[in-house]
Amino acid sequence: MSRHSKTPFYIATLMLILLGIALAVLRNQSMGVPWLPGVQQPVWLVEARIDYQAWGEPVTVSLNVPDNAPGFATLSEQAASPGYGFAITEHKGDRRAEWTIREADGPQTLYFKTRLIPADSAPSPVASTKTPVPTQIFLEEPRATAALTLIDEAGSRSSTPTSLARELIALLNSPKPDQNTQLLLSDTSKIDTLYQLLNYANTPARIAEGLVLEDARRAQTLQPYLQIFDSGTWVTFNPRTGEQGVPSNTLLWRQQSGSLLDVTGGSDSQVHFSMLRQTIPALQVVRAEADSNNLGALSLYQLPVEQQSMFRMLLLLPFGALVVCLMRIIVGIKTSGTFMPVLIAVAFVQTSLLPGIAAFISVVTLGLLMRGYLSSLNLLLVSRISTLIVLVIFITVGISVIGYQMGFATGMTVTFFPMIILAWTIERVSILWEEEGAHEVLVQGGGSLLVAVIAYLVMSSPLAEHLSFNFPELHLVVLGAILLLGQYTGYKLTELRRFSPVRKYL
Repeated sequence: MSRHSKTPFYIATLMLILLGIALAVLRNQSMGVPWLPGVQQPVWLVEARIDYQAWGEPVTVSLNVPDNAPGFATLSEQAASPGYGFAITEHKGDRRAEWTIREADGPQTLYFKTRLIPADSAPSPVASTKTPVPTQIFLEEPRATAALTLIDEAGSRSSTPTSLARELIALLNSPKPDQNTQLLLSDTSKIDTLYQLLNYANTPARIAEGLVLEDARRAQTLQPYLQIFDSGTWVTFNPRTGEQGVPSNTLLWRQQSGSLLDVTGGSDSQVHFSMLRQTIPALQVVRAEADSNNLGALSLYQLPVEQQSMFRMLLLLPFGALVVCLMRIIVGIKTSGTFMPVLIAVAFVQTSLLPGIAAFISVVTLGLLMRGYLSSLNLLLVSRISTLIVLVIFITVGISVIGYQMGFATGMTVTFFPMIILAWTIERVSILWEEEGAHEVLVQGGGSLLVAVIAYLVMSSPLAEHLSFNFPELHLVVLGAILLLGQYTGYKLTELRRFSPVRKYL
């Protein structure tokens, strides 16, 4: 084949490799699957504790809970409320945890826990599907005149609702407030004043409540934040500092106009928050979010656990096949059978290395002794192989029973060896002994065992197990490498010794 005719092959192989890498990168960026095993993901455990005094009658407790909080994704939610019915409801965007009980009396305590994952990117503004209507604000004199004066002053230095909110916050936070500011703040809090001024200026605004996340903090309360509607999104401001946006360590617990806590059938209700920073395996987070991710349908996590366990083993085979190609084509090690070392390596993965080697050598040795007797019977090939299969099964059963009686549990794992492959191996080794002699048997048998051990070390490494199952598209890269190895026609490393006498002439 000419060099030019191989060009389409190399282009297709290169595209295959690039496709595998691109899909793996996409899975990492879209689903957050880590490249390395053992990567930990920070998670915040936030607990809301509700205390109230029940009156001895039916009780309904309703708590606003986070819904699409910017900068965070909810991993799990649960409630600790013995004797109470519990449900999470949603009405017009107001998401609430609701407890109910037929009768309660005396002090009561309820808990709501949520685990939240910090988003990788910076918190984004809260999007809205429809344009809200500003709340109608009625102010009496002289507050109305003072409000209009501040709005006009801030409006002269602004061009958008966001800049208007920023200027009003600066005026209310001024170290030397004027008389209008002092009047508005005399009997109203700063956040309520901002809420009134912006809606009075026909700018939709609302009060949100956020929780500053600090590790191992208890009995915390929510802090008010200002949100204004601008260009299709809700923009958040800290009314105390004027900072725009949601800080990375702040969880916006409530963003709707509804109340934080409602209690029917009780009094003296209050809610406090505790938080704890934890770390969990990143793959646990990926599994939990697989259903909601666009690439989740292509993930092996969707399969039943039993099938996942099967594919964890099957997806290691391409790495073993690559090792065999490298050792046979590049290094030049002879093996008994082409891919028999891969199957032995799979058995080693199940049995562990040393017990697997001992079991393999024992079965093959005993099988060769029995094969020698079968040769004297002049049986046909099909009958001889079938007899070997039955004998190999008896040998493995015997080794397992003897090992169990001696207290070696590893003897039971001999059954993971492929029986038919072992029978064919015994047959091939026996024929090779008769035709080529004991030396060639040791060369090919030792080569097979060496390649199987190397394949086992590769396949049992945590990195190979992680990449093969979590990035199955990387097998396209392995396939491309195997195709390229198939084009190699140069010298093998074991053949270079033939040219060692030439060194003295160089």
